[in-house]
Amino acid sequence: MVEQQNDSLKALPDVALELVEWDWRDIEAHYLNLESQPLDAGTVDDWLAAWSHLKGLVGEAMERLYVARTLDTTDQSREDRYNSYLENIHTPAEEHEQVLRKMLLESGLEPEGFAIPVRNLRAEAQLFREVNLPLLVEEKKVASGYDKIIGAQSVEWEGETITLPRLIKELERPERSTREKAWRLAMDQYLADRPAISKVWESLFKLRSEIAANADQPDYRAYAWQDRLRLEYSPDDCLRFHDAIESVVVPAASRILERRRVSLQVESLRPWDMQADSLGRLPLAPFSTAEELIDKASNIFHSVDPELGGFFDTMESESLLDLDNRPGKAPGGYAELFLNVRRPFIFMNAVGTSGNVETMLHEGGHAFHVFEFASLPYVQQMTIPHEFAEVASMSMELLSAPYLTTANGGFYTEPEAARSRIKHLEDIVLFWPYMAVVDAFQHWAYTNAQLAADSDACDEQWALQWDRFMPDTDYSGLEQEKMTGWHRKLHIFRYPFYYVDYGLARLGSVQIWKNAMDDQAGAVKQYREALALGGTASLVELYRRAGAKLAFDEQTLGEAVSLIESTLGELQQTEV
Repeated sequence: MVEQQNDSLKALPDVALELVEWDWRDIEAHYLNLESQPLDAGTVDDWLAAWSHLKGLVGEAMERLYVARTLDTTDQSREDRYNSYLENIHTPAEEHEQVLRKMLLESGLEPEGFAIPVRNLRAEAQLFREVNLPLLVEEKKVASGYDKIIGAQSVEWEGETITLPRLIKELERPERSTREKAWRLAMDQYLADRPAISKVWESLFKLRSEIAANADQPDYRAYAWQDRLRLEYSPDDCLRFHDAIESVVVPAASRILERRRVSLQVESLRPWDMQADSLGRLPLAPFSTAEELIDKASNIFHSVDPELGGFFDTMESESLLDLDNRPGKAPGGYAELFLNVRRPFIFMNAVGTSGNVETMLHEGGHAFHVFEFASLPYVQQMTIPHEFAEVASMSMELLSAPYLTTANGGFYTEPEAARSRIKHLEDIVLFWPYMAVVDAFQHWAYTNAQLAADSDACDEQWALQWDRFMPDTDYSGLEQEKMTGWHRKLHIFRYPFYYVDYGLARLGSVQIWKNAMDDQAGAVKQYREALALGGTASLVELYRRAGAKLAFDEQTLGEAVSLIESTLGELQQTEV
């Protein structure tokens, strides 16, 4: 290894978290050693291996500190440890990462499997500004304030203090009055937190505008586009996707919601009517404990593919799952990549719902992606386009569909599985318009900086986009709750512009699902082969290798909607 040429270097640890206790100068010595090495055709492989190892350790230490922080947002020591690492190790390391990027780019060398990584490194190098490093750290700190606010939310319900994720479960209850009470109680908590959430937004917006200006970008949207390595489609393509959704999906969503309204026998659909079973049945109860969720998910993954099932079992045996909801835990769910050990970690807030099952299958797809590309030689080849990372997860939801029943060791009887699949497919259609609201809101915000710096103007814009894409829910008398809906979408605060990825990936996943209807084994094989490419192929090529195409148009979207609606018709014959 290149770094071994300098005997004065302190040996890098095997365990990434040990770096947290290192003095920065000892870590910096490894970067300086790499920067001092000759880089040519004879040394590039060893040089890249040394850079990859160092980058993996530094990155994984931060990832593990982030995970620890989200597991308990009430523990200030975890927050402090994460922030200290960001400031004292991650930020100075980024300066040296830029030096190494430039070394490779200026060498003109392109090792095998490095065409796309080199393209990405060039985009990152162009965007890099040293002045932005402390601002990017500050952005992460401010955004973590949103997690703290949401993680601390709790209400009194039937004599017990419970978290909002547990309260939201009550929206599946058949009694409309109970659903309304739960929904209003949740909204009261969000409205009480409105000033604090707005303050987080205004701070984030100011920081992001400054970061974009420092990088010589016209606005933060342009900055985010390059930062997210969206090098194969443009903001205008996304706006075209919004138009296609308005034209093709909104009418299909209206048909679904009209059936719901008629089944519920209500004059209009209110926000608390959206999750309840339209036939008045009790909520599905697919599991009671995290252990049961793990066991049944493992059975399903083994049915999809024995090796994928084995990957999941490895995660359980290596304590790479944290699934229970509890007070103080950050909201949502995610799969994290631990770069050095090349293992995934799944985080979620399970409370026993059918939606939790879908989350488990979704995050399982992300995890399998990591296992599939883990054998790539360099971590620089593991930068996955977000749009395709979500294809991995969303496709797993659909590829798992034939195996949800207890006959396969899964969660449901046959009729329950049909009911679950109907809701899942309906939710896919209903998601696209909501995705368009979130994405269109962000396009507006970051290209109208003077207006969007004011939270009240954001409220007005959210309401406008909501009325454009989500016209079928009656919010009369609930105008405050409607216009502050953007406060309830963590991606707007934590992951700006990471939402259209879901919409594009969902369209890709439906295409893969269509292939599986004709040849399940063949579709799974093709899917796995595409995942194994990691970040060594372009986004368009990754879609193609998986059996789909990256698309923004009405025709492709219309074909997906037609397939979903025809399948819904078939499933409704077996639902009870």
